Amino acid sequence: MRESEAVARLKRGDIGGLEALVSLYGVRAVRAAYLICHDRPLSEEIAQAAFLRVYERIEQYDVGRPFAPWFLRGVVNDARKAAVGRERRLPLEEIGEWEEIASDVNIEELALAWETSEAIEKALARLTPGQRSAIVLRYYLDLSESEMAERLAVPPGTVKSRLNSARHRLRQLLPAWIRPGRDDYKKEDTGYL
Repeated sequence: MRESEAVARLKRGDIGGLEALVSLYGVRAVRAAYLICHDRPLSEEIAQAAFLRVYERIEQYDVGRPFAPWFLRGVVNDARKAAVGRERRLPLEEIGEWEEIASDVNIEELALAWETSEAIEKALARLTPGQRSAIVLRYYLDLSESEMAERLAVPPGTVKSRLNSARHRLRQLLPAWIRPGRDDYKKEDTGYL
């Protein structure tokens, strides 16, 4: 079922529309939350709560706009709030476990992917929740800086500042073998940190 049909069904009170949206966006919601709060059970709770909120507030959704950014903005905001609360209670070393990488690759590729994921996760965990949110919105959800400013209801300068501070901190934290060359990360919208 397409997103627009699922939303229309949900607006008519048909719970099948919500089931379709969970099928379409459930994994993305959990993954986005996990990238920010680094706690799988908490990420699943955040995603579930976001879908319940969609069910309760579907009338507030403007069908003229894309659903995913509207929905995932709430997931990212909730995950950021949860991460701030967790960081007040837990030392950084105890936050989260990285999911295992499973695929049909050779051992060398698997080891490199695991090392890369582990290094990135450790670096992300050392960012502030606001910086992690900026990285997830920009590089995971692929929002432009202007879309981020609109979704977060902050000035574009604030978005640029958060992204710049997050990128700068990641460059300090990531091992040299992961960091792109100096020329690469200066280019606009390359996708590099």
